[in-house]
Amino acid sequence: MKYSDQIAKWLTELGYTHCFFVGGGNIMHLVESLSRYLECVPVVHEVAASIAAEYFNESSSKKSKALALVTAGPGLTNSVTGIAGAFLESRELLVIGGQAKTVDLARGKVRQRGIQEIDGVSIVKAITKKAELMDNIWDAEKFKEFISNSSKGRPGPVFLEIPIDIQAKDVDSQDIPTSDSHHKPARICETQLYEIQQLLVESSRPVILLGGGVKRSTIKKLLPVLGSKGIPVATTWNGADRISSNHPLYIGRPNTWGQRSANICLQQADLLLAFGTRLGMQQTGFNWQEFLPVGKVVQFDIDPAEINKGHPEVDAGFAVDANTALEEVLKLKTNDTSDWLIHCKRIRETIPLIEEGVNKEYQGYASPHKIVELLSHLTSKEDVIVPCSSGGAFTTMMQVFEQKEGQIMVTNKGLASMGYGLSGAIGAAVANPDKRVVLVEGDGGFAQNIQEIGTAIINNLNIKIFIFDDSGYASIRMTQRSYFNGRYVGCDTITGLGLPKWEALFKAWGHKSISVGDEYENPLWKENFQKKGLQVFIVKVNPEQTYFPKIQSRVLSDGSMASNPLHYMTPELVKDVSKAIFKYIAGENYE
Repeated sequence: MKYSDQIAKWLTELGYTHCFFVGGGNIMHLVESLSRYLECVPVVHEVAASIAAEYFNESSSKKSKALALVTAGPGLTNSVTGIAGAFLESRELLVIGGQAKTVDLARGKVRQRGIQEIDGVSIVKAITKKAELMDNIWDAEKFKEFISNSSKGRPGPVFLEIPIDIQAKDVDSQDIPTSDSHHKPARICETQLYEIQQLLVESSRPVILLGGGVKRSTIKKLLPVLGSKGIPVATTWNGADRISSNHPLYIGRPNTWGQRSANICLQQADLLLAFGTRLGMQQTGFNWQEFLPVGKVVQFDIDPAEINKGHPEVDAGFAVDANTALEEVLKLKTNDTSDWLIHCKRIRETIPLIEEGVNKEYQGYASPHKIVELLSHLTSKEDVIVPCSSGGAFTTMMQVFEQKEGQIMVTNKGLASMGYGLSGAIGAAVANPDKRVVLVEGDGGFAQNIQEIGTAIINNLNIKIFIFDDSGYASIRMTQRSYFNGRYVGCDTITGLGLPKWEALFKAWGHKSISVGDEYENPLWKENFQKKGLQVFIVKVNPEQTYFPKIQSRVLSDGSMASNPLHYMTPELVKDVSKAIFKYIAGENYE
């Protein structure tokens, strides 16, 4: 058989069911072969292919997988952002790229020989677990072992570049035995469990932090045991859907741009058990030296480098699979934490997710915070939520949205790239054809991948799109307002940013959109929200809208920047409130 047919067959054996792609001459054999074995979804731009495949894999509830197929040269370079995002978030992603014929490869001697040739392997080597050029025929064992690198250990993208003559080569179609590439992740041992037990014995204010490395299936299995422990539970943004917002132990999503109440709870803990989170600076705050100022940090992460990186300094770190570690740790004895849990709940009750008077509301414009609050009530437990990946719309979703048990939430905060939302929603919708996908994204970010509107429409995907239309980049505008006295540069239409008239744009695809202002109870848009298929809502937001609370940085006398710790967000709390909730650390204004 043709080798590209054999590759397609092997991919199905590895669980791949879908392929997102942009056609090209250097992948013509792969496109033809994969189309007969997989469901192939064409997109307009290759970055959408890599992002859609990532979100498909992250949101799929049927254990099916998707890959991205891109042609040589610009096909590969266009997909790099999506590869980088999957790398930073430790997510499974396979990208197969085409290449010029093997005899036409420059191999570093000149800049280019083959048509559209560029060394894709060298370009993505730093943002993949594995990247190789297949310049000869591989057998089943080598092929499957290479592809399995994406899911083994700490997940991440792999890139395989296949020249067009290799794709077309005739090969023996005999049934080559499947290699056993099963990977057994490191498990926590008895000595380590004893060390953790001693820390739990000494703790009266523990917190469990669930990250994206903890699988949804793990939490589903362990939730009854977790609930019986009485230990407050927080989540990272990647782990946001692991526990519902109304769970008795839930205390929110701490983060540099997180929920104030969650930050305050976390910072008063005397022991943090962090499972499946790398504890990056967005999680700890840029002022990581004051992360958990009165407590000890215990980290469970499959990657030893994340434990040993030094920020934050951990009191105990275990390079083990977070899923098996959580199961074993929950078997250990714990102290009575009821008073501590009551204190955390008091903090949550004292500081609502939408703090009155913190952000101004404008007549005729929607409050993004109230829209998100309303979406929390309108969405169902079956929905997939895509809160984009950067900007004001993103932080509002992560601060205000209250997730339900059963909902899937997928974002990519590590790269924090604009333009992820629509491509990610497409991938999630293809992976979950029987579910509603809800996308919230700012107009600036949405504009970066508007070409995929056609992909969503022609495939009749069940996506509800909310575009926060504030005529520009909300977070950039807010930064320029805060640090440069409102000297706005290239952040909105007034300062030269070319954004479309959204209603007219969707009409170009023959699709209507609904405008949403400050009439939150308008039955028209609520009615359309419940309809099947693509629905678009243009949310009119005032360009001067603020997005508080947030961790504020300040410029020091030498010109350097310093950031407040997680528990001091701007604007400051009133003194009476501060005294009531800062029981275990000082609540005075931070200087």
